[in-house]
Amino acid sequence: MASLIAASSPCFSLPRHSLCLPSACRSFSPPPPLSFHILESQSRPQSLIFSIPSSLRLRVAMLSRPFAVSANEVALATSDDPSAVSQVRWLLKLSEIPELSEVPPFSADAKSYLESVVSNFSLADALAVKKIEKVTNHDVKAIEYVLKDKCQFNFELKKVLEFVHFACTSEDINNLAYALMLQRALQSVILPMMNRIIEAIRSLSHENADVAMLSRTHGQPASPTTLGKEMANFCHRLRQQQLRVADIKLQGKIAGAVGNYNAHLVAYPGIHWESVAEEFVTSLGMHFNPYVTQIEPHDYMAELFDGISRFNNVLLDFDQDIWSYISLGYFKQRIKAGEVGSSTMPHKVNPIDFENSEGNLGVANAISKHLSSKLPISRLQRDLTDSTTLRNIGLVFAYSVIAYKSALRGISKLEVDKSCIKDDLEDAWEVLAEPIQTVMRRYGIPEPYEKLKELTHGNKVTKGGMQQFIATLDLPEEIKNMLLKLSPENYIGAAALLGKRI
Repeated sequence: MASLIAASSPCFSLPRHSLCLPSACRSFSPPPPLSFHILESQSRPQSLIFSIPSSLRLRVAMLSRPFAVSANEVALATSDDPSAVSQVRWLLKLSEIPELSEVPPFSADAKSYLESVVSNFSLADALAVKKIEKVTNHDVKAIEYVLKDKCQFNFELKKVLEFVHFACTSEDINNLAYALMLQRALQSVILPMMNRIIEAIRSLSHENADVAMLSRTHGQPASPTTLGKEMANFCHRLRQQQLRVADIKLQGKIAGAVGNYNAHLVAYPGIHWESVAEEFVTSLGMHFNPYVTQIEPHDYMAELFDGISRFNNVLLDFDQDIWSYISLGYFKQRIKAGEVGSSTMPHKVNPIDFENSEGNLGVANAISKHLSSKLPISRLQRDLTDSTTLRNIGLVFAYSVIAYKSALRGISKLEVDKSCIKDDLEDAWEVLAEPIQTVMRRYGIPEPYEKLKELTHGNKVTKGGMQQFIATLDLPEEIKNMLLKLSPENYIGAAALLGKRI
């Protein structure tokens, strides 16, 4: 609902200062104002979509204009407000129940009119909601009044105005509105962004599947791998978490004040209201939850935010590893003209994209952790703690998207320094202690581990020294020759295959 991300608070824009800038920067102009605003309000966020605080709006505004599009998507500034959708579709559902003669089947014109009320919900409509809410101090009731006002101009709908919110508690509307917003956020923004990251890392894996690289366990040289295989690890892990997020079933209810259809059954005892509710909830694309109180208990939301956190944690691990590989010199970063790495050290090219991604992932996960632990808990049949907590859902998506964008930007700048990687391998002949002592075990040579430990532990091992040791072993000649052909660069096991297969 574009109207509910409204212009009652000023849209952020950067001041144009008359500063003395270097020539490379004089063409800079601040990005145009973002095309959404945030209503400052104490009401529930389904009438505000996902509220984003000024600190994050500042951050978004400082980023590139294409990112502002994604910020709009995360803000879910859509024309059809989920709260209005829920209430209008409920009225349409009531008109389909034969036993409910007070709401007869609507004509095509009436149905079209109702759909237009939702699809054309405007900024003016949102401001009308906010004006009424100042009196009601209740956002859902305010939307109900606005919908009634709009429907009174249609002859058929005017007769059934009191059924706009029939037998509903506000949470019947809210829980479906949140589910609709989460559905849009996941399908339009989060899952596609996750997929872009996975595919970018998959490309790194395929392109570098054969690039042999020294592993490091505990920060120390370990058995070689390939750069592509290490990227494949992250590609696989991220894909598994993305699938889990995508598989979470968004749930909904419309069961009245405490989940028992009390008022429904008093008014129309002959209608099987649970079946009606299930049909309605599933028609919105949600899974029906038959066991609820006043609220849908938010267990699926806890799963969702835990799932996003797990994806983010894997990406954070990736960010830190890439940061380390850059530090080792395995990756260079493409330089963009005019960029500065340090205000005092002109040579610096810092891995800021991965650092930015890491920091924003941390913020997103901190909020996710609270949401997943708090939302399933509500006293007795309902308290209001979930309502205030749910206002922060948008922050998880917003900070995650900033992090995903930063990681993608960083990946796009990476260049593999194969010579640096090869030099590192050539300086680590001690890593061949593992395959040599393993072959020694096969051929019954006593104390293979101890012999290799004496040769390598704390000692500088060269190619010549390792080959001299191999020559002394009591092994079949062909096996000895095989070991003599081993090098840190070709001792990679199935790493290349695994890197290509992902």
